[in-house]
Amino acid sequence: MRSSKPLARGKGFTLDLVTCADDHRGWSRPEVGRAHRMVLVHRGAFRRMADGRKAAVDPTMAYLGAPGEEERFAHPAGGDVCTSLSLSPALWRTLAGDATRLARSTVYVDARLELAHRRLLATARAGDPDFALVESLLSLTGATLAQLAGPATPAAADGAAGAAGARRPAPSPARSTAAIADAAREAISADHPAAAGLLPLAELLAVSPYRLSRAFTRELGVSLTHYRNRVRVSRALDRLESGETGLAALAADLGFADQAHLTRTIRRHVGHTPTVLRRLLASPAPLGRVDFGSPAAVSSPNA
Repeated sequence: MRSSKPLARGKGFTLDLVTCADDHRGWSRPEVGRAHRMVLVHRGAFRRMADGRKAAVDPTMAYLGAPGEEERFAHPAGGDVCTSLSLSPALWRTLAGDATRLARSTVYVDARLELAHRRLLATARAGDPDFALVESLLSLTGATLAQLAGPATPAAADGAAGAAGARRPAPSPARSTAAIADAAREAISADHPAAAGLLPLAELLAVSPYRLSRAFTRELGVSLTHYRNRVRVSRALDRLESGETGLAALAADLGFADQAHLTRTIRRHVGHTPTVLRRLLASPAPLGRVDFGSPAAVSSPNA
């Protein structure tokens, strides 16, 4: 018996927690994969047969599935719990590149890859699928595909395909990291529609998501997610200073997942909750008109 619990959804990807309670040594009936999938095991172990090739899968060994691939599974050790990351064909091309050839479908999960997996799950719980989750996704898929790819690694595909349903941007290898970072900052500052997510922003700038993320961090010393949140925090401070009281509406207006996400982000950047900030930013009550040119005003102990 297999059940799936959705953890996050984004443009071109889904993240699910899959639990399998099967306990059988024989192979299951064949099923055909419908998407590019990366499956990492939390606990348990099982066997997978894909297009006639067998592999043992456990917390130290992940696998990638492809659309149209015939799969069978066996669970001689009992059940298992896995993370399943499904990617649309367009997003797969964006991350892996058209020319990437996978030497195999399984990949050894070293400590760094396990950390990337755990960070992806932590980010999914934080509720920012368009920036923070995508950056974690890039870290995980980049590390995985680098092991599975042939001579060309996905991180080198700076002119990769665009997001789902969109025209592929032309590669621009001559652009400097500073120019890319500047263009990204301008789009975020101008509230360009593409700046609502890392993937559409990369498409707008005609660079791969990998290159955009690396270039931004290299130039500013902070991640693109951190910078975008910094801009949103500044806008939140403007609203709080103006007397904004509806935090749920403020969160929605600024693109946060919910009020809790807004509060966590503001506290992380400023060190205070929105409620405290509203009090700190409130204009003091007028004390009456003071003539700073008069002797009385200068000699007053309250001046």
